[in-house]
Amino acid sequence: MSTHVVRLPEAQLQPLLAAYEASVRTRRWHTLLILACVAVAMVLASVSAEVSLPKLAENIHRFPSYIVRLFHLENGQPVWTDIGEWFWGIGRWTRLLVETLLMAYVGTLLGALGAVALAFLAAANVAPGRWLRIVARRFCELCRTVPELVFALVFVIAFGLGPMAGVLAVAIHTLGALGKLFAEVVENIDMKPVEGVSATGASWHVAMRYGALPQVVSNFVSYALLRFEINVRGAAVMGFVGAGGIGQDLIEAIRKFYYSDVSAILVMILVTVAVIDTLTSRVRHRLIGLEGKS
Repeated sequence: MSTHVVRLPEAQLQPLLAAYEASVRTRRWHTLLILACVAVAMVLASVSAEVSLPKLAENIHRFPSYIVRLFHLENGQPVWTDIGEWFWGIGRWTRLLVETLLMAYVGTLLGALGAVALAFLAAANVAPGRWLRIVARRFCELCRTVPELVFALVFVIAFGLGPMAGVLAVAIHTLGALGKLFAEVVENIDMKPVEGVSATGASWHVAMRYGALPQVVSNFVSYALLRFEINVRGAAVMGFVGAGGIGQDLIEAIRKFYYSDVSAILVMILVTVAVIDTLTSRVRHRLIGLEGKS
């Protein structure tokens, strides 16, 4: 089967080529302009943050030397030569690590429950009123915009030292983050079941319960598990501001230059987070698979 290439006359071809080249030049100039703006922004940010490349080059050797010291005991021997000495405080650290997990769990649960309630108020397709939707969305933005450590510091001042401040900080930040994700899930549901329940004369909350919730519950649980993974890592540093958990011993070891203690605590946190990530990822993938089959 033969093919013939049709060539336009020069009078028609030249304007098309000229227009194509002009379009390419415009795109290149736009790209160069964007790169220049990014470069200028980086320079301004570096000046504002007092970033000094000579100072970085002068002190860069301290970073690897610090890492090396983390894996040596006080007697200069590698930490794996005496595991008992390395994990001398494993009883206390385990208790604080369990406290950290409970902080993340309770905070995630409270935040997720609040996010479920706000999601239906913030979703554009099911919200009972425009102003109520705007208020719900702005509230979620406020909750997730303020860093968890700032919330934790405020609650430490209000309620004193301890895990309660960490739980409240995790819960509020989780409510804001999951509220947005849950609302986006609700906005993508099939509205026919909701309309069918509403057609029977049911109230708004009944329509949400029987028309919308069954469609989104698996995605809600999947996002909540993902947020739990994130909150475990976040709760691990809540102790930096006195909000309980393993973070309080970690910051104390860092400040007092107990190098082997720092590495031991970090190893425990890394192993715990890895196990939780693995388990929750499997559950989330199974939930997503069930959602795809339904």
